[in-house]
Amino acid sequence: MDKYCVLGNPVEHSRSPWIHARFAQLTGQLLEYGKRLVPLDGFAEAVEAFRAEGGRGCNVTVPFKFQSPALATRLTPRAQLAQACNTLRFDGADVLGDNTDGVGLVDDIRANAGIDIAGRNVLLVGAGGAAAGVLGPLIEAGPHRIVVANRTQPRAADLTRRHGELARRHRVELSAPEIALLQGTFDIIINATASSMSGAGVPVPAGLLKPGALACDLMYGPAAQGFMTWAREHGALPRDGLGMLVEQAAEAFLVWRGIRPPSAQVLAELRASLT
Repeated sequence: MDKYCVLGNPVEHSRSPWIHARFAQLTGQLLEYGKRLVPLDGFAEAVEAFRAEGGRGCNVTVPFKFQSPALATRLTPRAQLAQACNTLRFDGADVLGDNTDGVGLVDDIRANAGIDIAGRNVLLVGAGGAAAGVLGPLIEAGPHRIVVANRTQPRAADLTRRHGELARRHRVELSAPEIALLQGTFDIIINATASSMSGAGVPVPAGLLKPGALACDLMYGPAAQGFMTWAREHGALPRDGLGMLVEQAAEAFLVWRGIRPPSAQVLAELRASLT
């Protein structure tokens, strides 16, 4: 039986084993999927150990996504742009590095939330690994403009510079102003920071929310509640990252197995189980 796992620290809370087990059941695939807590200084060793045990691929979660590309022999274009991987596939000596986070977010917004990104104004809050993973696919979805806002503006500027050519090809306005200089309102606001989890509050003013805007946190469960409450109190439609979690997992399953699982069904089942 082919073996897969998720590597991270922490990782005990991960829903990925349940999600991939359900994908396997629904697609008739025989595989085993587990989770492994990795020492903060032992990521490369953990990946090699799993490969030696016959592992065929793994998901990578915090804080190791930026370390993953160094272990790959080749990267997908979206992983190259993000400079981070959340999915590794092992084919003998070949290691494919991919990043399915952004596709997962876009698929969740379009298919599960029923909101078209094309032509919209999007505010992406944050410039770390989560933001880097989603910015490329957001650009490819064809919004009118994307503004990246981060407490440390130079980091946001670096991220937008790296994506500048992609934005020009898709005719998307891309900028990274200081938070204090943000102007206008946005149809979609995406929180790619850990503000809810840390209790630090939402780092952008509520006046940026267009009435009825989609406000999406990339986290789910208790970690997303602060942002979702803020969004709801200011007339926005709140959405957590559970749909993104399932959709990025579906994309990883496709990378590994060549089959796209029924993600909408699995998301509905997962939400029902959590409530």
